[in-house]
Amino acid sequence: MTPFNVDAAIGYTWEALGLVWLVGVAFTKRTVRSQSTGTRLFHLVLAALGFALLSQRGFTQGWLGMRFVPNTYAIAFTGFVLTLAGCAFAIWARLTLGRNWSGRATVKADHQLVTAGPYAVARHPIYTGLIVAVAGTALATGEWHGILAVVVILLALMIKMSQEERLMIQAFPETYAAYRQRVKALIPGVF
Repeated sequence: MTPFNVDAAIGYTWEALGLVWLVGVAFTKRTVRSQSTGTRLFHLVLAALGFALLSQRGFTQGWLGMRFVPNTYAIAFTGFVLTLAGCAFAIWARLTLGRNWSGRATVKADHQLVTAGPYAVARHPIYTGLIVAVAGTALATGEWHGILAVVVILLALMIKMSQEERLMIQAFPETYAAYRQRVKALIPGVF
């Protein structure tokens, strides 16, 4: 019997998330307003750098390749479980958002404020899921380039989140303000 391949399973998990995103693009509403091109480009560059740090073996030289946790199967498997849980949560949030979703901060035609499902526990549950998944992959890798990836991706998501917050406040001034009072941005009850 072959042991469970954690690295392959993590890769398949990220591929499943990517497939959901790719298919979902075809079903989104028309964009009415969006973030500036400059902000979008900065966010994308940071996100690309973060995911490159997370996934590319070229970043394993020097201190980036040093381990921050022991190289054990239990730690790697725990990282896989976090990756799977984070991706599943992000997919749930993406499906709940439906046709209002976009890869950039936007307001869609006939945009509806979604506050049910995962949006009842976090205003940006896709980002919550992504952060958990990235942290899980970093843990499974166990090297410092993974920790740096978490920081860079978190920064990229915070930039995009601030743009989304601005657009939602403009589109739903009273409703979104009340929603912000009730529901934290990323971590239920904390932040």
